[in-house]
Amino acid sequence: MRRTRVMAVLAGAVAASCAASLAVMAAPAVGAVARADSWGKAIEVPGLAQLSAGHGGTLVAVSCSSPGNCSADGNYDNRSGHGQAYVVSEKNGSWGKAIEVPRLATLNTGGNAQVTSLSCASAGNCAAGGFYTSSRGTRAFVVSEKNGSWGKAIQVPGAAALSGASGGSLVAALSCGSAGNCAAGGNYSSAGDEQAFVVSEKNGSWGRAIEVPGSAALNTSMSAGVGSVSCASAGNCAVAGTYRANAPEAFFVSEKNGSWGTAIEVPGSAAFGVATVASVSCASAGNCAAAGFSGSITNDAPSGPLVASEKNGTWGNVIAVAGTTASARNSAGSVSCGSVNYCAAGGSYAPSIEGPYQAFVVREKNGSWGNAIEVPGLAALNVGGSADVESVSCGQARYCAAGGTYRDGNGHQQAFVVSDINGAWGTAIEVPGSAALNTGGSAQITSVSCTSARYCVAAGNYTDLSGNGGAFLVSRT
Repeated sequence: MRRTRVMAVLAGAVAASCAASLAVMAAPAVGAVARADSWGKAIEVPGLAQLSAGHGGTLVAVSCSSPGNCSADGNYDNRSGHGQAYVVSEKNGSWGKAIEVPRLATLNTGGNAQVTSLSCASAGNCAAGGFYTSSRGTRAFVVSEKNGSWGKAIQVPGAAALSGASGGSLVAALSCGSAGNCAAGGNYSSAGDEQAFVVSEKNGSWGRAIEVPGSAALNTSMSAGVGSVSCASAGNCAVAGTYRANAPEAFFVSEKNGSWGTAIEVPGSAAFGVATVASVSCASAGNCAAAGFSGSITNDAPSGPLVASEKNGTWGNVIAVAGTTASARNSAGSVSCGSVNYCAAGGSYAPSIEGPYQAFVVREKNGSWGNAIEVPGLAALNVGGSADVESVSCGQARYCAAGGTYRDGNGHQQAFVVSDINGAWGTAIEVPGSAALNTGGSAQITSVSCTSARYCVAAGNYTDLSGNGGAFLVSRT
């Protein structure tokens, strides 16, 4: 079982299920009170059926800036069968109708556009990025929402100059530190080589894309890309990506006060031979966490989940997630920090290549990563042995949510959510209402966003009996 993570693919790394016997932590401490998740009922993305002429679509990401104020984006095929991208916004607790990304159809003359990322800094102020195709190949784009209105998609300034007439580019990840101040990253190709780029938006205007400083020196085999971006404040961001020397490796690069530093090899990654960082999250400037995996998942080699922490601007060594061993195919694919001293990550593990695959979560408290635990209650749902945490989000310290997928007794993939409330993970539940939508038997959560201790939104996908894709949203209030 493996669904390809969009940003990992675009960065040249696949965050797949992995291995190992998991030393499962004991159940919640004595005295912890079990509580039911207060998730509402999943709803189909309003207006998506009309955009897609009934063929449905997918959701890629959701981002919330305050309770009841969120945006989501995704992809669909239009009436002509061309791939297009859409955005949909929630205002004061009500979701509007999905709209095609303004002007993207005009740019997308090749008929294959996709959004890959989304970030909202405040209510009605968001940015999204992805790629489209033209007669000159694949091109990276960004689009911004200001005061509740989405502007027109534009080609990333400077990306064409980097890639040249015969090359291509795409945005793989994006994050906003404040309204009108964001950063995006991706990759571009030139003369057959792939390099990583970053681009910054300042006060509502996107600057010119630049090659990640120092990445070319690392990327001796010419295959690099950005996989994840997180901005704690305007002009203060952390970026994780991949490059290839003798084997795939991972890098970090930081933007401080609006200036990009030099990319560094992820500290301690050499000890693992091969390392990939799939996700990065920053609680404040210079205080971030990252999650990924070791080993090569392309040839079923042993791999294991990894985490790393940055404190006061300095990244520590990447370490294996405690309680796991690299015996099959393990990965930590998502991380989120609710405060400087509290982060959570999640992924999947298995005792062998054949599975069964289970999902885990792990926390960082006061600078130390604890032991991974199997997602409580998920084993009872995951009868078919194919589970994974796809996304984690922390609204504040000790209050997080995670979502992903599992396989039920009928062999169908279903979507689940689970909440961390006051420092205790509750019991995983099937997303309410999602099974009724998922008549085709392939559902999952792709993105979770929490803005406070209690408010979260999860975005997911499903298939109907005709095999068409569908997208849903569900809130925890």
